[in-house]
Formats: sequence, structure tokens, C-alpha cells
Amino acid sequence: MSSNLEVLKLSVFGESHGRAIGFTLEGLPEGKKVSEAAVQAFVDRRKSRGGYATARREADEVEFLSGLKNGYTTGAPVCAVILNSDARSADYNKLKDTPRPSHCDYAAMQKYGEWCDLAGSGHFSGRLTAPLCAAGGVAAEILKDSGIRAAAYIAELGGIPLSSYRNGVPSLTDVVEAHNSELPILCEEKREELIRLLDQARAEGDSLGGVVELVAYHVPVGLGGPLYEGLEGRLASMFFAIPAVKGVEFGDGLHISALKGSEANDAFRYEDGKVVTATNRSGGINGGISNGMEITARIAFRPTPSIAKPQKTVNLTSCTDTEIRIKGRHDSCIVPRAVVCTEAAASLIILDAMMENASRRI
Repeated sequence: MSSNLEVLKLSVFGESHGRAIGFTLEGLPEGKKVSEAAVQAFVDRRKSRGGYATARREADEVEFLSGLKNGYTTGAPVCAVILNSDARSADYNKLKDTPRPSHCDYAAMQKYGEWCDLAGSGHFSGRLTAPLCAAGGVAAEILKDSGIRAAAYIAELGGIPLSSYRNGVPSLTDVVEAHNSELPILCEEKREELIRLLDQARAEGDSLGGVVELVAYHVPVGLGGPLYEGLEGRLASMFFAIPAVKGVEFGDGLHISALKGSEANDAFRYEDGKVVTATNRSGGINGGISNGMEITARIAFRPTPSIAKPQKTVNLTSCTDTEIRIKGRHDSCIVPRAVVCTEAAASLIILDAMMENASRRI
């Protein structure tokens, strides 16, 4: 599947239980430093860790096929593959008759018919976020030259609110430090409660959702544009490409609708000779264009629909209502693994917007 950005073009290919997955990223200029080791470390943050993650264990080793030489981009499309080595397709044999509730099974079968690949959800699977992270890791490496960093953390899990940028944007150092944990949160006092909640959901054969907050630091003013070129829309489009995302907010998001204009507006002022805003309710974007403040976003992830509890569904062969017990290896909570996925998505869009601005000045 391809995503036409303004300057770049990203293609993500493969299926969850196919031989390999991967990406092609076209449009990158030559001579940009990219550490393959750093990209691998970025992708590794997505790996399943903790008792709430899937038992499927993939090495997720990124093999670059083109576009990089001696640690620098060549100007050719950057292409990489990640081999699938721990697939069990037999777990999904019955899905053509009994689609899983809230999964893509039924809708995809209606669209693609008998040719639809449902093993591990095929091309609809969260497995495809591995190449997304690899491509985003390349973008993040290039953004380092401009001092830009998109960093994320868990802001809510299973309905329990945690630290949020709405109470003050966290430091980049604190967010990066949180990445060292399998549960990247900013309030240690809630960790034990969350672990108990996750353990309980797993024991009950259930799953949990949550909210990831992303902060993009040191983004320059002037990225994006009006209407369809708006940075919020472009970021949201890429966030929604992550399976399980059901909602995206920027700044104060939906909450801002309850405020008066005098409360919602971000007043301008000078700080060290630079124009800044006293608050950041707009999330660093005005009129679709970055205003120089941190870009802040909240991304809501649904609970994993593949759960061990019996669920009601239909039998498409007999045209009757029935019950399904889903087998296989699934996350009881994908939110911790989704943190780096949001960073990848944001890095790709911000890099594309930076390159768009540069091309307009030529």
C-alpha cells in the first residue's frame, strides 16, 4: 500500500504471515546521514515485551536493499525487508466462516472475496507497523540534523489517566528515559497499578486500550499549509494508518470546544527574542501551519479485538448466529508497542513537510 506525501512516497508491503514485510521510501535527497544501527534500535522498541504482549517472537532485523551506502542516503529509493520467521497460519483457518468481531475479517472478505489473506489479518495486521517503524526510523535519523525529535509515551491505559502534556509539556529527556521501560510512562507511582490491571486483563482473556501522547520538539515555524495541506490533517492521516487507532486530537483537542475564546487562545509573547505562545492549547499548529511551539497530539488505541473470551459472531456458510473462541497469539494490550509507531508516523510527515518547504524556496 502506498502513501503519497507531498514530496516523499512511502510504500509498505507484505502480509503478517507472508515470507517478508518491508517498505520503499522514495524522494529522499542524497548525502543524508542514516545510521542503520539507530534505525534497528528504533524498530526494536516495537518488539513484544512483557506478559501482556503477543507470544509471537520475531527478530525484526531490518535488511536494507537499496538507498543507503556507508551510512548515507544515495538518492535512490530506500528499500528494506524484514523476514517473518515465527508465523502460524493454521491458527486462522476458520476465519472464512466465522469472522472475528471488530476485526477486518468480514469487511475484507466482502471487498477481496476468496483471495483475501486473513492469516494474522494479512495486510491489515499490526505486523505492518514494523516496516512503518523502519521507514520512520530513517526519517527520524534525517531529522536529527535539524534538531527535531518526535517522542511519545503512554498517557492513559485501561481508562487510568497518567501524565499528560496538558499539565505541562514534558522534557524530551524525561520522555526518552521512559523508553527504557517496557511500559513507557512518565508517572512511576502508577506503574504497579497498571501492571496489576494488565495482568488481570490477560488472566481474564480480555484486552485493554489506551492513549499515546506524542510531542514533536524543535519543529520550526512554517510547516504545512491551508486546507488540504494542513499539518494536522497530514499527521492524522498517518496516525490512522496504524491499525487500532480510533481517535486523534491535537493540543487540547475535543476539550477546547468547552472553553471560551479568551480561555482557548494562546497568547503570543517574546522570550529571548523569539516569538512563543504563553500556552499551547492549539498543539503547535495554527491554520494548518506549525507555529514554532511543540506539536502535541493524543492518539487513542482501541483494545485488541482478538481476545480469548467467547464472542458472538456469525457463520457465513450456514447463515446462522454462532460463537467464536479466537486462537493464536495476541497482545492483551498493544499500547506500549504503539508508542514508537506514533513517533515513526510523525517523523515521516514532519520530514516530508520540511522537504516541501525547502523545495518551495528553490
